[in-house]
Amino acid sequence: MDKDLLRLPVLSIRQPWAWLIVNGYKDIENRTWPTRFRGKVLIHAGKKWDEGIMPADIKSMYGVEVPRRLETGGIVGMAEITDCVNKSKSPWFFGPYGFTLTNAKPLPFYPCKGKMGFFRLLAKDLEGNGNEYKERS
Repeated sequence: MDKDLLRLPVLSIRQPWAWLIVNGYKDIENRTWPTRFRGKVLIHAGKKWDEGIMPADIKSMYGVEVPRRLETGGIVGMAEITDCVNKSKSPWFFGPYGFTLTNAKPLPFYPCKGKMGFFRLLAKDLEGNGNEYKERS
């Protein structure tokens, strides 16, 4: 991964939400806490799937076909946070806060440890154990 990208703040998001963001489907990230941060962030796919949602649910609710195998435990892409809102017309918003996202794109998988909130990558975070995949039906 480009060393300049590694200097960006990172936000860890569970799959399948991380995939939906970096592939341009999900334009807002829901959080229980607000942020004043604006700018580019790396999107980290957490080690666990969101247990409350299945790919079939996303297809029926949003019409998006989510792959059954998604990378977890590393950087999967980037996006730009342009605002933090407490209401939105986005079908992806359910709050209480939403970080509005633009310019999302996938990046080659880069294994690293995640953390809560925004974080920066440190040398010890870069000790990934290779590509990891989680499958959901």
